[in-house]
Amino acid sequence: MRRKIFIIIGILVVVSLSTLGYVLVNQLSHLGNTTGGRAPDYPYFILTDPIKIKKIVVPKGTKLTYEEHFYKAGQQTRLMNEKKLTRIELPEGKTIDWGGVPVFMIIKFSNPEIPGFSVYPNFKQVSNYKKTKFSQLLETSSCKNEIDFTIKNTDDWSFNGNNITKVLDCGIKLLYYGEDEKHTKQEELYKELKNAK
Repeated sequence: MRRKIFIIIGILVVVSLSTLGYVLVNQLSHLGNTTGGRAPDYPYFILTDPIKIKKIVVPKGTKLTYEEHFYKAGQQTRLMNEKKLTRIELPEGKTIDWGGVPVFMIIKFSNPEIPGFSVYPNFKQVSNYKKTKFSQLLETSSCKNEIDFTIKNTDDWSFNGNNITKVLDCGIKLLYYGEDEKHTKQEELYKELKNAK
């Protein structure tokens, strides 16, 4: 009888220590994260073939990231609903031609009340024959790292002047300009965007 009690107590101690160890390791993994928790493991899919998504043709190897989903996390085995797409990230060293601008990533705004997205250019990969007035203006401005656009149709992330309603911002460097100069630069970029083919 005593032996059974010692076995049961031993099992309870092992289970308790295992649980405590798991909780401790889990909490230690959160150290250094300012939010106190881990970032969500957003579902994503790596393309095995080129496809057209959000009216943009993207190459094989592109990472498509989606909104947080209760049942899905991490890498997925197939495409998810395009309406839930939050990010298009091209493979290292690849870009798409977005109005003469070599873009390697597009990210949907996180605020659902503002329909739009940010594009991230890589001007090191621009070809002279593809340059447009819009891309030249963008390259010589403070918008080299990121530019934000509002849009009418959230299903279209292409360089479509009829869908883009406003150039919102040109990254952090534009904050150093006065409001009038900032507004003028945004208007000039928007005008050239509308003229680009």
